[in-house]
Amino acid sequence: MLVDTHCHLGDERFDPDRPAVVARARQAGVGHVLVIADSAPATEHAIQLARQFDLSATAGVHPHGASSWSDEVAARIDAALADPTVVALGETGLDYHYDHSPRDVQRRVFEAQLALAAARQRPVVVHAREADQDVAAILQEWGRRVPAVVLHSFSSGVPVFDAGMAIGAYFSFSGMVTFKDWDQADYLTACPSDRLLLETDAPYLSPVPHRGKRNEPAFVTLVAQRVAALLRVPLEQLATETTANAGRCFGARAAEPQSQRS
Repeated sequence: MLVDTHCHLGDERFDPDRPAVVARARQAGVGHVLVIADSAPATEHAIQLARQFDLSATAGVHPHGASSWSDEVAARIDAALADPTVVALGETGLDYHYDHSPRDVQRRVFEAQLALAAARQRPVVVHAREADQDVAAILQEWGRRVPAVVLHSFSSGVPVFDAGMAIGAYFSFSGMVTFKDWDQADYLTACPSDRLLLETDAPYLSPVPHRGKRNEPAFVTLVAQRVAALLRVPLEQLATETTANAGRCFGARAAEPQSQRS
């Protein structure tokens, strides 16, 4: 089976047909999906969806929404981390491309969430865009205090890659690996096989041949096919290894098909 370790299933673009989306994923051999949160309300929605569809959820605030952080939001995220369906904190991190929140606020909120994850001993799903030096510095400071770090939809440069390698982070690759202009295959091949994860980031980053359309978790199969080809390993081997990695990172729940838990 495959695991989609990063899917925004709560996004409104899935409102018309969410049950069918989950069914198509299972039919495609995607045994588990992590429902990613990016705000306090999205965290609560992710938990509800994880319960409804027997999936897993995360709890956290995206750097775009860092300005919304408050003691009340921190308490909501912390409480959510105690829910049995929640397997990680995130996505959190830094995004200097859009700067929807001031950079100093992003850094403060990123570290505040890392502190929550360290206290709860939960993995952290990290978003990094055009903020390599600051992300690397924060990872170097906090990376050993949390059980695991996931560099989601990896597209950063050498500083973040090196910092991730130094702390034993997981590197998650998305549909970008299928794009004609994707030029980061060296990072993929340098990634240790026991630190490799797959994701869709649905509804974003649809892989070829679905570019320009809504992405969905079933399409993680296309990511897997391209990654297997680039690594020159059998698809079955890649599926086995990345599913085992998801279980090691997020806990056994993430590596078990829904049928084994029901």
